[in-house]
Amino acid sequence: MKKGIFAAFALVAVLAMAIPASAHFMMVYTPEIAMDKGGDMDFRMVFTHPAEAGHTMNMGGVNEFYVLSQRGDAKAKKTDLMPYVKEIKWTNPASSNTAYSAMLPKKVVRSMGDYTFVFVPGYYFEEEEGIYMQQITKLIANVGGIPGNWADPVGLPCEIVPLIKPYGVWTGNVFKAQVLSNGKPVAGAEVEVEFMNHMPDMTKNAMPAKGSVEYPHDSMVTQTIFTDSEGYITFGIPKAGWWGFAALGVGPDTEYKGKELSQDAVIWVKAVDMK
Repeated sequence: MKKGIFAAFALVAVLAMAIPASAHFMMVYTPEIAMDKGGDMDFRMVFTHPAEAGHTMNMGGVNEFYVLSQRGDAKAKKTDLMPYVKEIKWTNPASSNTAYSAMLPKKVVRSMGDYTFVFVPGYYFEEEEGIYMQQITKLIANVGGIPGNWADPVGLPCEIVPLIKPYGVWTGNVFKAQVLSNGKPVAGAEVEVEFMNHMPDMTKNAMPAKGSVEYPHDSMVTQTIFTDSEGYITFGIPKAGWWGFAALGVGPDTEYKGKELSQDAVIWVKAVDMK
């Protein structure tokens, strides 16, 4: 009997080690965030594992989707984007689930300046851990090269505030940002970082099986860094493309429906090669 129990535990341990160490990420994707002029913007919002085109999860609906637009020192204008949100089915090689799209007309992204998109999903229940997750996500775009409020906090329950233009990152730059909870820095926060290795297919609403990077070890799939005493993180960008940063459990809300809640802050940045 004891040998059988030991063998069962050993099998579970082996299977656990075989599972890729990728992280949950609220993906807010649009093909380009540094634009010469305004125009339509096509978005996909998917709760998935972007580094490996892994398991796709039901995010629990959409609570908010809006944009703060600003040019220079002008006051930011808030535009509700919920009328443009539509439910879709997103498919990865081994799973599919409910996701969302939003086709924004030119009138939304027309003027020069910064556009801070904020996406607040519902609550996803992680059965294996017995907890809820909510990842409040930001994506900052620019039109015409005139900067605005990209480095200003939005006033979210939790957020990652960039200290380098998230739409103007060269490959090899060091991304620096500050993690805030209710506007205050969070020391010692765990921040997961993933590369979008499988580029979204906007026509098929899917991620392809083949990625652009082969990971030499599972530990390389999800990078992990911690904020310093003032809530700052730094991360060298080694490759062009999209990079997601998720500060785990930094939000003020810690419970939902009587269970533990991990309220996370996410930001996406895009790096390009210098040619």
